[in-house]
Amino acid sequence: MNYVAHIRESDNQIQGVEEHLLGVKDLAESYGEKIGVKHIAGLAGMLHDMGKFTHEFREYILEAVRNPDSPPKRGSVDHSTAGGKLLYQLFHTGNPSRLQWILAEVVGNAILSHHSYLHDFLNKDLESPYLKRVQEKQLNEFDRSVQCFFDHVISEAEFHQYVSKALVELEAYLMKPFAGNDESKLMFLTKFIFSALIDADRTNTRLFEENKTHEPEQNRKELFDGYYEKLMAKIHSYQIQDAAKTQMNILRRKMSEQCDQFAGKPSGIYTLSIPTGGGKTLASLRYALKHASLHGKKHIIYVVPYTTIIEQNAEEIRKILMDGGHILEHHSNVIIEDGNEDDENEDGLINTRQKLKLAKDNWDSPIIFTTMVQFLNVFYAKGSRNIRRLHNLSESVIIFDEVQKVPVSCVSLFNQALNFLKTYGHSSLILCTATQPALDFVEHKLALNADAEMIENLDRVIEAFKRVEIIDKATDETFNNNKLADFIAEKMDEVQSVLVILNTKTVVKRLYRQMAGSHVPIYYLSTSMCAAHRNHILEQVREHLEKHEKVICISTQLIEAGVDVSFDCVIRSLAGLDSIAQAAGRCNRHGEREIQQVYVIDHEEEKLDYLPEIKVGKKLSRRILVDLKHDRNHHGGHVLSAQAMDRYFKEFYTEFRSSLNYFIPKLEKDMTELLASNRTHNSYNQAYTHHKKESLPLFIVNSYRTAAEHFYVIDNHTTSVIVPYDDEGKDMIARLNGNESIEDLSRLLRKAQQYTIHLFHYEWAQLAQNGGLVSLIDGKIFALKESAYNKEFGLDLDNDSPFELGMF
Repeated sequence: MNYVAHIRESDNQIQGVEEHLLGVKDLAESYGEKIGVKHIAGLAGMLHDMGKFTHEFREYILEAVRNPDSPPKRGSVDHSTAGGKLLYQLFHTGNPSRLQWILAEVVGNAILSHHSYLHDFLNKDLESPYLKRVQEKQLNEFDRSVQCFFDHVISEAEFHQYVSKALVELEAYLMKPFAGNDESKLMFLTKFIFSALIDADRTNTRLFEENKTHEPEQNRKELFDGYYEKLMAKIHSYQIQDAAKTQMNILRRKMSEQCDQFAGKPSGIYTLSIPTGGGKTLASLRYALKHASLHGKKHIIYVVPYTTIIEQNAEEIRKILMDGGHILEHHSNVIIEDGNEDDENEDGLINTRQKLKLAKDNWDSPIIFTTMVQFLNVFYAKGSRNIRRLHNLSESVIIFDEVQKVPVSCVSLFNQALNFLKTYGHSSLILCTATQPALDFVEHKLALNADAEMIENLDRVIEAFKRVEIIDKATDETFNNNKLADFIAEKMDEVQSVLVILNTKTVVKRLYRQMAGSHVPIYYLSTSMCAAHRNHILEQVREHLEKHEKVICISTQLIEAGVDVSFDCVIRSLAGLDSIAQAAGRCNRHGEREIQQVYVIDHEEEKLDYLPEIKVGKKLSRRILVDLKHDRNHHGGHVLSAQAMDRYFKEFYTEFRSSLNYFIPKLEKDMTELLASNRTHNSYNQAYTHHKKESLPLFIVNSYRTAAEHFYVIDNHTTSVIVPYDDEGKDMIARLNGNESIEDLSRLLRKAQQYTIHLFHYEWAQLAQNGGLVSLIDGKIFALKESAYNKEFGLDLDNDSPFELGMF
């Protein structure tokens, strides 16, 4: 009998179960090999759809083709339990065998979950969703599935030999020294195997749908060597210019050469502390390309705090490397994953919803730009779209630009992810910032390499790059918007350009409106605008700056990290020392003039109760400013010294020490406990033993799904929506409602990221009520109506902006 895995939409061609399982196995093996778990990953691949070897599933999928207008209920036939159940029956019964039980649990969980998200081994209700599936769930044709699997995929004897190889890999994996306990090792292993399975499954299915047998493998070393030659040609062209002889450019060249030399060192976790304006984008790229070529890395990944930086840095690198096709910008997920298991359960038919899941979204590009939110989501957020990318973080050079912006609540989780990638993933992790946070000072320490800093004589470098004077106006007086507007006007009589950075969107918008009638061009920037919109504003601002014309820009902190602009004067509302340093980097950025002024003010209208990190940072910075006012020799003599920054971050993390492990108020637990506590310290396991008077018959007792369901990088969960900014944004929204191919959908989704903003719950609710939202692709993607997006301010919650008729 011909058992069916998938039916192609274009020609109703059938992909057999055997063909699919063996194809997924091969891909999963290639992914698993990267961290030495080839057979563990391959085991998940060959077993994941074993449950499709049934009459029931075959009839179900054929009926769906025969009756497209009245198909059987999606997911009504369970095909994802059988593979996990077989592993449990063969290797998880009788007397406990540590390695066999762990293998069955790790691989079994990945198989059970491959249409949703990893199951809890034990949850808050003291139940084991994993055990319920493998022990209690009755499958009518289970014996038939097992027999077909051994008859058509792999013989029983060969299967046991294969499992023996997987057990050897598991033992070697667990023996490796790691900055964490066995539970954290197993948590990362489970997530890696799940990632390999999800990507292998979707890639094999996509290739079948596109009628391709395989994708040609690219020679990454050859590509990176070619890029390195182009980069060096560009660097040499700078060196023959007259400006190359200035002290600042000589210093930039020295730091770039130090990065080049450092590339020969083994993979590890290192710091790159080039001061703002020191050319860290090119220096870090120089290191990354050379290191990738020397050490066989497959990806170079830039992780930045804000989407604003992505387009600018990606465009700069694209021009130097003269190649746009191999550089991926990944800003955000525009597809809503509801995580409903029945709804996510694939039925074998490749329709529009299924195409969204199959769209190439797995970070397999040679060079990738993404955000800290997306990086953390890969490891910890719910949704198979996130975790699918995890395996591609191994064998990589990952550069964390402005790493001090890691949210406080995620510090421990961030450190553990980097430690995993260093120990198991053979990746090099570079912490790139002028203001290094003390990530090796906290409880779950970052495993920095010895002699981690790439740049020599840092204090002298910082002094040589001094281009601004920090003027403390915050410890003597406070400002409101009226007073601030007068102060800006006063400064505009002295200089050509002023940048004002305030802590809240509300105060920024109010000040902009108050000054909008000014005879000087004035611009507004905030995260209420999509990236394409912000870039358009920044282009206009840069044009004024280049022509030395009068200009004022009022912005939230999004402009601080990595945005290449240079103003004559900056006014920064008091915040953390790192924010003050980043703001200073937007003033006299290239040393065009003598020392310029950065004014630090205390703005009394800012409400910071819901912004605790800014509030605490403000308090600590004030303390250091007061010290310096009393004694100029304190803290290395100035507010942005390495000593002041080290003191600031140690005090900052001490203030937040109870928050660093991602506390979940609803559960009254740290996420680190849910993910990686051992049996003795796991409170759910303790309660289970107390109430049931017996031990849970599992080696792993952690709560992977519960943890993922409660994880949001920012406190308030946001939802992405596409906005109708300019003709391109409007056209994209229209096309996403059409019947596009997987390839076109992949392209559109990547492009859509530049036209995306994030809505908080209350914003979503208000727009849903006043009709400002449009549903696309059965509610998997949402867009704003034109009337809900303002050409000046971006998001319009009142849904009453002027718009052209006929769009919706």
